[in-house]
Amino acid sequence: MVTPPPEASSPSDNRSLAGRRILICRPRPEAERLAGAFRLAGAEVQVLPMLEREPITDDPVIRTQILNIDEFEHVIAVSPYAAALLIDWLDTWWPQTPTGILWYGVGAGTASVLSAYGLDTRQPTGGHTSEALLELPELAALEHQKVLIVRGEQGRELLPDTLQERGARVTLLPLYRRYAPEHDDATLQQAITGFGPEAVVTLSGETLNNLILLGNNTGHTLEKSLVVVPVERIANQAHEAGFRHTCVPGSLADDDIVAAVAEQLASLDVSSGKTK
Repeated sequence: MVTPPPEASSPSDNRSLAGRRILICRPRPEAERLAGAFRLAGAEVQVLPMLEREPITDDPVIRTQILNIDEFEHVIAVSPYAAALLIDWLDTWWPQTPTGILWYGVGAGTASVLSAYGLDTRQPTGGHTSEALLELPELAALEHQKVLIVRGEQGRELLPDTLQERGARVTLLPLYRRYAPEHDDATLQQAITGFGPEAVVTLSGETLNNLILLGNNTGHTLEKSLVVVPVERIANQAHEAGFRHTCVPGSLADDDIVAAVAEQLASLDVSSGKTK
């Protein structure tokens, strides 16, 4: 499968996180790549995925949709993982990529996966959310136009619902399943209680929800940790669940996440009177 590349970003200060403890709960392989960026900044890092994914393979419905993809005016991939899986299907069934389609990525990372395959891809001018994508002028008036949304089996309904309200004929194409992985007690004890993370990276609402559920089942004590989330909407969910401190990076590029965490931890040190 095509591996989603990291988003472009500016270098972070390699000394800014020396000795800080970071727990990364996003899926692999993105978790390992982000862990490398944190380690380069001096942090101690552990990976404990709260979400995993598996491709849906050999599905005749998917194959039919891919073979008929040239019937759509617009094709939207909601994540780098969805975009990478879409490219794998296109590479198998379309020796020459169909023309006349407007391709979209929700965020720069997703768009870069499609663009690397040679597709002329549109992305939000600012932000990495469905709300930002919906501001594109190409998606403003879609009367009778066919739109294919490539995603996982479940997802937010804002994008398809809004596009349908704008007149589009929307088809959802799930290419993967998401699930909460099982971790044994020793792994959880070491990663949470033993490691004592100062920051926890949860870059999706589902990842955060799985972490919250884990806390309800095991009584973990991460509420004082800085929780890194992708957007303010999910930050609000974290606060409602009892997490005291949240961080919303300006982008989801690895180095931007590292820089945002360094800044937020330093700010928390100042406010609490601690020095590092």
